[in-house]
Formats: sequence, structure tokens, C-alpha cells
Amino acid sequence: MLFLAIFSVHFVRYAVALNNGVGKLPKMGYDTWNAFACNYDQERVLAQAEAMVKHGLVEAGYNSIILDDCFTLKSRSTGGKLVEDPEKWPNGLKYFTSEIKKLGISASAYSDAGYQTCAGYPGSYGHEAQDLQTWTEWGFDYLKYDNCYIPFDNVTQENVYGRYQRMSDAIASHAAKTQSESFWLSLCEWGWQQPWIWGKQIGHSWRINGDIRPWWSAIASIIDQASFVYWGSGFYGHNDMDMLEIGNTGQGSPVGNLTYDEAKSHFTAWALLKSPLIIGTDLTNATRETIEILGNRDLIKINQDPNIGEAISPFRWGVNPDYVSNATHPAQYWSGNSSYGVLFMVLNTYDRPAQMFFNLTESWAIRAGRMYDVYDMWSHTNNGTALRNISLTLPAHGVAALLLNDAGPEPEVEGTGLPYCAGYWQCSWPNGTYYSN
Repeated sequence: MLFLAIFSVHFVRYAVALNNGVGKLPKMGYDTWNAFACNYDQERVLAQAEAMVKHGLVEAGYNSIILDDCFTLKSRSTGGKLVEDPEKWPNGLKYFTSEIKKLGISASAYSDAGYQTCAGYPGSYGHEAQDLQTWTEWGFDYLKYDNCYIPFDNVTQENVYGRYQRMSDAIASHAAKTQSESFWLSLCEWGWQQPWIWGKQIGHSWRINGDIRPWWSAIASIIDQASFVYWGSGFYGHNDMDMLEIGNTGQGSPVGNLTYDEAKSHFTAWALLKSPLIIGTDLTNATRETIEILGNRDLIKINQDPNIGEAISPFRWGVNPDYVSNATHPAQYWSGNSSYGVLFMVLNTYDRPAQMFFNLTESWAIRAGRMYDVYDMWSHTNNGTALRNISLTLPAHGVAALLLNDAGPEPEVEGTGLPYCAGYWQCSWPNGTYYSN
């Protein structure tokens, strides 16, 4: 009976989704870690904020800056309170957060469900409510919550879910006590305990993978992982594919370590799979190509769709058999719905240009026997009307992001008289006989 009682308690906890008024759509913003690690201060981060405004990224929706680790001293006060680093914040963190808010950007904190953060600064285990109060005083409204230096399980008797639940409960209690809006909670759990199953009951996004790296093989591996957990995303809960590695790092390409086509594929997948869009590169010397990609309003509009929260999903893998993982050659053909039309993402995972082809009705969202107007979300142009199929040539590691809208019934082709069925093997004449083409 004891086992059954415990099981039922957990079942109720999983059954209710977190919807506390924030986090309906994926977060958009900037994260300091991949660009600077611990080597940042007030001047450097304010420069990123000013660059975000200058390049139109705040206007496009990037309205948060995450101070990712290392922004406090390594020791708490005698009362257990976090202490801001006076060298990094000579005017104080409250001054910094008020300055970026003048630019239309909110401030986001970072902490950890363990004893220390990943860089060795104070974690929030055992200090959840106290740290929330401190972050509120400093002017933060979002928390990226990591998973380093965790206590032994026989100490917490909670496992990963329970340690994250501690902060989620503290956030709810703090909001109720202060009559304020809840913090956003982003779980940086790295995906090793399947947070796409339980994350929505605790936070607004959850990492599905380890730390991103700025080269194609890493991007492809994350897309491969996402092809099996895409269903976890929806309103108030989003698969987090980690930061956007698009920016000039002095590696020859105008968009960093990735080629221009790889960077477009990277951004397309993150946007259409409804991942948070968090920039992880230095923007102070951003190239035109970098801003063109990060500021793609057509793709951002899909990522921030107010009516449809689910991600696109693969309908054909292409290189490898369907539903088979391949870290270097993830699924190539994806589709989904949006408020603005039917979405298609076609991804060339080959190391060479390739001819790509698909039948429209391979997507569940397409109506057989209809024509569709085709809009290209990278060229931002209307590209004619599609009848049954689309064929295109893509560069190595390149992408097509298409938006299709119904253009009416397809015309009758004189002399054929052939029926058209999405699933031809089930297509039947009125007399009950199957048609096989």
C-alpha cells in the first residue's frame, strides 16, 4: 500500500502542466557564456546590449540578457546571501539591470541546483528562496538553472526532478508572497534524464543535449536528438537546443566557425523546432550576414507563433532509414503547421550539394488534390505554386524553409483521368476496388 500511495502522488504531480502566466512562447535573448565564459563585466555586457539595439535584434524580439555564471563573489555573506562582484559591477547589479531595461532588455540570472555552479560559484541548493529574493532585489526576472556539483542522492533523497522542483516551488511561493509575476525557469539539465517528459511541470524550457559547439557536426547531432523529442515542445514548455552559435569569431566565415549555409540551417532548425533563441556570440563586431540570420523575421514569427505551439516534425529521414538515429546525418524532411501556413524544412546533411525532392502529401498538414503557393522564408519571396511535388537543389549542409498556403484545387489534366491519393495503397474506386498506381 505504501508503494501505491507514493506512486499516486508522483502521478498527480506529472499530470498538471506548469502555466503560471509566463513562458508561453520560447525565450529570445543573449547569453554571456559561450562568448566570454567568466571574462565579462558591466562594460562588456552593456556593449552587447547596445549592439542588440543597434542591429535591430531587440526590436526583433531578443529582449533578455542572461548573466551565465561568475557574476557574484565565490563566497556568500555571513548571512548566506549572494554577494555581487564589485569589480565586475562597480555601480552594482541593480544599476546594471536598470540600464539594460532602458534599452528594452530584461536581466536574467544563472544558478545551479547543486552546491556550486559549474564554474565554482555559489549554487542555490538549500538557498532557493533566499537567492530568489536577492535576484529580485537586483532586478532579475528569469533563471537559467544548471546541474553541477549536485548533492549525493542519499542526502537529498529527491533525484534530479526533486532538486529542480525545489526551485520551481520556491518561485511559485515567492510570486504568491510578493504578488508579483513568476520568474521564468530554464532547466539546464543536459537531457540525460529525459526532461522533455517532465520538464513542463517544473519550468518553461529544458535542455535536450549537452553543450553546443560551433561546428557542423555538433549542430547535426543536436538536430538528430531533436528529431526524436520534438513532441515535447508546446505552449509553456520548450525543448532547448542550447545557444545560437552564429557570429564572427575570426575563423574566416562571416558567421563564425560555421559556413553561411550551415548557420542558416542552424537558425532554421532552432526557430522551427520552437527552441529558445538565445544568442551566444560577441555582437559588437557582428557582420551583416550574422544579423541577417539572427534577425530573420519570417522564422522568428514562426518561433513566436501565438496560436500554435508545437514544433515541426520529421516525415522522412532521407539518408538513413526513418526513425533511425544518425548524429552526422539527421532527418532531412520536416513539416508542421503554423498560423501562417504549412511549414517545410528541407535539410541537406550531405557534405556536397544535393538534389532534394518530396511529395507535398508526405506532410500530414497538406490536403491532397490541392495546389499550394510557396513562400521562401530565406529569400523572403513568393516562389510560384506547387503541384503535388517540390524539387530543389541545396548546398552542402544547406536548408530550405518554406511556407505553403492553399491555392485551390489542382486542375484536371486532360487525358489522364488518374486519381490522386496521399496514401495510394488505400485509395478506392466507388465500387470498393482499390486503385494501385
